[in-house]
Amino acid sequence: MKSLTIIIHTDDQQELTNQLRTIEQVQGFTMNHVEGHGIEPEQDTFLSARDKVVGATPRVRADIVLQYSDLDTVLNALRGTREAGKIKPIRYWVTAVEQDGHL
Repeated sequence: MKSLTIIIHTDDQQELTNQLRTIEQVQGFTMNHVEGHGIEPEQDTFLSARDKVVGATPRVRADIVLQYSDLDTVLNALRGTREAGKIKPIRYWVTAVEQDGHL
């Protein structure tokens, strides 16, 4: 199993949600609002005055647990969405999942 973590601008949350819901290999996902800190805040035209003072960019984090064999399919679908210009750049990383289940 793998965990795919995606970070996107908050403006793209609905489009990402719509996309993830159409990918058969994605059985579910979790989204959280997060703040991005780095050089991007100065270049982000969507930031409010408060965000510029705080120095953070509003982001959404999506976490998805996938079968290893499904990872490339999901990433390729997201690449297609990005290349079509439907969402701004996506930051992602993949980590191993040792166990998955419900208690």
